[in-house]
Formats: sequence, C-alpha cells, structure tokens
Amino acid sequence: MTTSIGTLQAVPALDRPDLLAPPVLAALNAWPSGKVGVDEVLVAEIDPDLADTAAFCERYEVGLEVSANCVVVAGRRGENTTLAACVILATTRADVNGFVRKRLDARKASFAPMDTAVELTGMEYGGITPIGLPADWPLLVDQRVLGADAVIIGSGVRRSKILLPGRALADLPGAEVTAELGILV
Repeated sequence: MTTSIGTLQAVPALDRPDLLAPPVLAALNAWPSGKVGVDEVLVAEIDPDLADTAAFCERYEVGLEVSANCVVVAGRRGENTTLAACVILATTRADVNGFVRKRLDARKASFAPMDTAVELTGMEYGGITPIGLPADWPLLVDQRVLGADAVIIGSGVRRSKILLPGRALADLPGAEVTAELGILV
C-alpha cells in the first residue's frame, strides 16, 4: 500500500524500519490499542537536508496545516528540570512561556538544549517525533493537530517523515490534548 501526500510516496512504517529511529520503531512495535491502528502509520523517505519544516513543505508540496512539529521543552524550578514534548501544527507556535511553563509548574521554560534533546530521545535533531519519547515525559498535543485527517511528523531521523491521522497522537503514552498550547502565527 502506497499513499501520496504532496509529492511524497508513503508506505506502512513497519515495512521500512530503516527509515525510523530505534525508539520510534520500538514504539510502533508496541503501538497502543486505540482508534488508529499501526497499519495507518506511514513513512516517506526525504532528503535529510530538507527535514526542517519550511524547506520540507516547499520541496514536497505539503501544506503547513498538515505538518506538525514536535519540540522538547525544559521547565525549571530551582534545581529541578522537567522535560516535556509539545506537538503543534506548523501554522502555530507553542506557548512555552505561558501554558507550558504553568503546566510544568516551572518558573522558567525554554526549548531544551539540542544535545539534551538528542541524547534523551535517542533521535536526531530535526527529526524528533512524539512517537517513542521517554515514557515519563508529558506529551502536550495541541487539539488542532488531532483535527487533521492526515498529519506529517518526524520519524526520529532527518531522512524521513511519518504520515498518520492526527487523532492517533491522542493515544500515545503521556498524551495530554489541550486547546491552550498552540498560538496561531
């Protein structure tokens, strides 16, 4: 089975484990039972130099409204740091200093340092995805993402993207769906 979105050709993700970071493959092999089956999770190979959202969408003719970003955020209060992931559509930005900071009960919140995000997720920077994240992290998902029939997210590596129904993200471990995360840009 092959599905097209923009100029991409996507196939079932488990048919191409070479296009997935190890934690993503492990999570897909243990896919949660929910409304979306693992067979609806597809992967498409891309040029790794075009993994960043704007370049990806332009080259592969994919709208920003179906492209979702996963960002790792660090909330700090005193000596304690709490990490979380936020998933928002590319047409929005995460309210890190408002909603996320309050949700993490932090005095300060910011994007996690690249080295920290890469080390703790086991994924490549620019390819971090909500599938396969550390189980103890909150996964904050903007409700607009769930409204997308199909959404494109990272695959854990820069050389591919995952395509799945937006509603599938609500079934991931630690997922918290909220209307307060994404701010329209």
